[in-house]
Amino acid sequence: MIEQWIREIKEQSKPEELGMILVHNGIVRATSKNHKTVLGMETTFDHSQLEKTISVLKEKEGIVDIRAWINEGVLKIGDDIMKVCVAGRFRTDILPVFQELLAIIKNEIIQEKEF
Repeated sequence: MIEQWIREIKEQSKPEELGMILVHNGIVRATSKNHKTVLGMETTFDHSQLEKTISVLKEKEGIVDIRAWINEGVLKIGDDIMKVCVAGRFRTDILPVFQELLAIIKNEIIQEKEF
């Protein structure tokens, strides 16, 4: 998926506008943030809020494309939780948008229940 996104973004973007593609691949860990054992997790997310958030952030200066995928359902250790890709002109354009997108996904869009 990520390799395909990168190929498509490179093919569809103007070379003078594309200088960096930043990727995040969140994975189910065997321990929680407070160091407790995790056997897996269940995730759900607000599809329309994700689409709206991506649409708004794509309008930011220097951003060429944003892609995001969230794995919904019961996940086991090692499964992908999400994949996020932000592409644009310069690192200084991309990093703040990347951080904002991840924060919105984690705090407002996805619901995770560890077990």
